[in-house]
Amino acid sequence: MPLSITAKSLSKSYGSIAAVDGIDLSVKQGHIFGFLGPNGAGKSTTIKMLTTLIAPSSGSLHVLGIDAQADPMGIRRRIGVVLQQPSYEPSLSVERSLDVYGMMWDVPKKVRQKRVPELLAEFGLQDLKRRNMDDLSIGQQRRVQVAREFMHDMDLLFLDEPTVGLDPHARRDLLEYLKAKARAGLTILYTTHVLSEAEYICDEIAIINRGKIVALSTPAELKKKFGKQKTMVIHLSYPETRLPRLLLDVAGCRVDLNSGTDVTISSGDPEETLLQILDILHTHDISLEELSVESTSLEDIFLKVVGEPDAPAC
Repeated sequence: MPLSITAKSLSKSYGSIAAVDGIDLSVKQGHIFGFLGPNGAGKSTTIKMLTTLIAPSSGSLHVLGIDAQADPMGIRRRIGVVLQQPSYEPSLSVERSLDVYGMMWDVPKKVRQKRVPELLAEFGLQDLKRRNMDDLSIGQQRRVQVAREFMHDMDLLFLDEPTVGLDPHARRDLLEYLKAKARAGLTILYTTHVLSEAEYICDEIAIINRGKIVALSTPAELKKKFGKQKTMVIHLSYPETRLPRLLLDVAGCRVDLNSGTDVTISSGDPEETLLQILDILHTHDISLEELSVESTSLEDIFLKVVGEPDAPAC
């Protein structure tokens, strides 16, 4: 399958600080590629290099088969970019905003006249088409910002947190729309902090931390690789602050006391851990109301590979 992005040993330094430290990426055409990472991990810097906004300090980068340093404008003509920052003219109506954006891309008038109503319908914006952008909610503005990118033809789309402010219905509609576009051949590089969203939509996922790629695979393979870790959620009949201390005797698990009655326990050997926990509860006459065992989620994997805040360990 042809590659839309090929990066080898890509780095960006600011003085002695390595914001991106020798990453390799291969993004297949027609795939939705998730690019995840905590704040300050190097994600935004990488996207700026991929979209040719900044030049790398070292390494090689080809986007859509074009050398990013030799012909950045050749790349920009074939990509779409939706960043987190609001980008619109507040005095324009929704309908006019779409049309003006098409004009900026030299889209012929007849094409614009066809695409504007199509996108208004696809993104549920018909009832808002005559309202000024400044009068819209954050979620509505975000829908327009994403919709207008489809006014022009492109081979590769960069989406940075595209569902911020969207209600669940609008979020699902957008995800389905993007999946359909990918099936039609559009490549999408997708960043989000909503990990269940990334798990649903992405064909492959890379996780970056401290400037390095720390995990890269399909969601299924990531879950398989880290799948031994299971999460148990215990709901007690009454508050019990002794439990984290009592669980110190259980090897290889991690405990988070979420509230007085809810405890979350992560373990790589859930069967053995569960038996030991039940024995401790029985021995100390701690009443258990409910217990559930959850499969590894992408959020669990993310926290595992990038690290997480300290919690009582056992």
